[in-house]
Parts: sequence; C-alpha cells; structure tokens
Amino acid sequence: MSPIEIGVSSVVLIVFFIYTGLYIPVALGLISFVGVWIIRDNVDIAVALLSESVSDTISALTFAAIPLFALMGLITQKAGIGRDVYEVANFIFYRIRGGLGIATVAANAIFASITGSSIASASVFTKVAVPEMRRFGFKTRFSVGVVAGSSVLGMLIPPSNMLIIYAIVTEQSIGQMFIAGIVPGILLAIAYAGLILFLAYFVPRFVGGQQSAGIAAEDWASMNWFDFSAKVTPVIILVLVVLGGIYGGIVTPVEAGALGALTALIIAIVKRALSLRDFWEILVETGHIAASILFLIISASMYSRMLGVAGLPTLFGDFLIHMELTLVTLMVIYVIMLILLGTILDTSSIILIIVPLFLGVLDSYGIDLVWFGIVTVVGAEIGLLTPPLGISCFVIKSTIDDPSVSLADIFIGALPFAVTMLLVLIVLIAYPVLSLGLLNFSFL
Repeated sequence: MSPIEIGVSSVVLIVFFIYTGLYIPVALGLISFVGVWIIRDNVDIAVALLSESVSDTISALTFAAIPLFALMGLITQKAGIGRDVYEVANFIFYRIRGGLGIATVAANAIFASITGSSIASASVFTKVAVPEMRRFGFKTRFSVGVVAGSSVLGMLIPPSNMLIIYAIVTEQSIGQMFIAGIVPGILLAIAYAGLILFLAYFVPRFVGGQQSAGIAAEDWASMNWFDFSAKVTPVIILVLVVLGGIYGGIVTPVEAGALGALTALIIAIVKRALSLRDFWEILVETGHIAASILFLIISASMYSRMLGVAGLPTLFGDFLIHMELTLVTLMVIYVIMLILLGTILDTSSIILIIVPLFLGVLDSYGIDLVWFGIVTVVGAEIGLLTPPLGISCFVIKSTIDDPSVSLADIFIGALPFAVTMLLVLIVLIAYPVLSLGLLNFSFL
C-alpha cells in the first residue's frame, strides 16, 4: 500500500473503531503508531514520533489551562452556583410565557461562562431545571430538550475546553479564541430564547406550562432583592475575574484559570459548601478530566504527525484547490462533514480528526483560523444533540433517573434546538464579523 492509501485507511479505521466503542485516545494513538510503522517500515521512527508527540504537546504551559478551568468548574458546581443562577434567572423571566425555559437557557449561558463544560451544564440543570419545569406543567420532551439544547453553550461561551483544544491544534491564541466565542455564544442563547417563545405561542401543546404560569409567578416572586444579590454576586465576581482579566489583558488564559479556581474555592468556603472530603474528590476528578483530555491530545498529535508522514493533508488540500471550489462550497462541504461526524463522535474528536485535514487549504482561501475555529465548534456541537451519540442527551438520560423519560424523548425535545443551532451557524459563516469583531477591541 502507498502512504496515501495507508493514510486514508487509517482515518476510516479510526472512525470505525471509535464507533464500535474503542476508547478514542487508544484508537487515535494505536492506528497512528501502526500507520507510521508501516509507512516507514521502521518501528523506531514510530516510537520517536510518539515521544515527540508527548514532549511537544502537554509539556507546554498552555495545557495548564485545562485542569485549572476543570477545577474551577467542579468547585462552582459543588458550591451550588448552578442552582443559584437558575433561581435568579427564574426570578427575572417567570412572567414570560415559557419563561422557565428561557430561564434555563439564561442560567446555562451564565453557568457556561464560569465552567466551560457542556457535560457539567447538562448534569447540573437536569437535576435543577427539569424537575421544576415538570412541576409547573411543562411537557417532559420540552423540558429535557431545553436542557440538552442550552447545555451546548458550554462548548462555545468562554472558558471552553473545546476552544482550548482547537487553539492548541491550530496554534492560535487561547485568549483570542475565548473572546471570539463571546458574541456567537450570546447569539446562540438569544436564538434559543426566541425559539422557546415561538414554541410557547405557536406550538403550546409541545411546550405546556401555560396553565401553571400563575403558580410559578407566585412561587418565584417570593425571592427578595437581598436573596437575589446574594445569589448573583458570586457569579458576577467569577465572570469579572476570568473573562474580565483575559479581555482586559491583565492575565493570560492560564493565569485566569488559576485565579478563577482560587476565587471559586474562596466562594465555596464562604458559602460553607465545601468540606475537605469534597475538595479531595474534586481534585481527584480534576485529575481524571485533565488526564483524559491530555491523553486525547497526545494521541491526536500522533495522528496529525502520521497524516503528515502519509502526505494526506497536502494531497487533500491540493485536491480541494484543483477543484476550484468557491469559499461557500468549501464551507458547505466542511459543515456537512462536521454534522455527519457529529452523529458518531464527540466534539473534541471531530476537532482533532478533521481540522488537520483542512489546515493545508485554508491559507489559499484567506480564511481566518479564529473564525474557522468558532465555525468548527458550533458545527461539531450540533452532534451533541443528534443520534446515535448525542453526548448531552446521554448525560441527561443517565442523570434524570426516570424510566418514563426515554432517550427518544430527549432527542425529539432537542431537535428544534439542533435546527436552531444550524441556522445560527449559517449566520456566523455569512458574517465573520460576529466572531472577530471583539478582537479589534482586545489587548490580546
């Protein structure tokens, strides 16, 4: 077999093994190692490339942002900040038809800005929002769909682990990626709120809850402004510390992660929401999260090097250039690939598999890699809501602990949000300024 044939076969095999359930980093690393071995007919070269993949990736200071933001997210989750944010959002939106759904979106957007994890958002708000929405008469499919749809905001609104991974793969500034994700994240949250209003007024049988609006208003209006301030102040502090520090050029993203984790720890201690045992469990879980992500990045680095040895990115780039595709056609092809892969792979795997293939052709189109990263993350996020993988939907199913709520109910409830996300993606592609505009005012 030629190097090109081996490269193409390796991509197919990686997708196949991941789809059959093999641990993603193992699939990437094993196939890449064997691919280099076969291409060069020398196992020492494969070992050397594996060693370089380790030393040239996770040894960089940039990777410290991953465990630090994971630590911050876990502490805020344990401190009950997610529940506080949801109660504040309900206090603001309870008068609006479908207001609890909008409150869930708003709370998820705020929670995402201090955790950066869709999985954490899906887990927290399944426990917090779904029971409340069902208590006030909202349909089960709508309730779980709102949580599933809004949970993906954690992948886009900074700090986001996916933006960190993309920045590392493409050697872009993590700070610039964070800033570029702000407006698209807010736009997506607004689009979700608009969708909920549309469904509440024009498809009320799908939403439900209208008959309980008076009860909800009476229940949530009891919150006084002192309670409101006590619940919202920690969130404001964390957002100012993390995003304010990065956006103002005061701290680097890594330093912002450390400062955010320390601030979250202080808040949790002040709230008396964190015991020594809890803190130890959080540290252990942070280690697990960091290890899994860093292992994935090492494997992906090996995969990228294997593709380079096979010459596949150059060949693929030349193929696209010789086809003389317009930028619109290229982006259509790219988005379709993102969505199709999203039905079987998680977002990080999609970024690590598909982005290296397209990097070689982007310069010829004058594509900004920061904007391309936002498009990539949003496109890959759609897969979090679509079968058969739909990670956010699976997290909700495993968290809700209710046999009457089927996985099909969650996927059906999430479908309108997946369609809305696709429409927002089209807008972001058509108007790059939405992603890049804030960079003109940053110090990064």
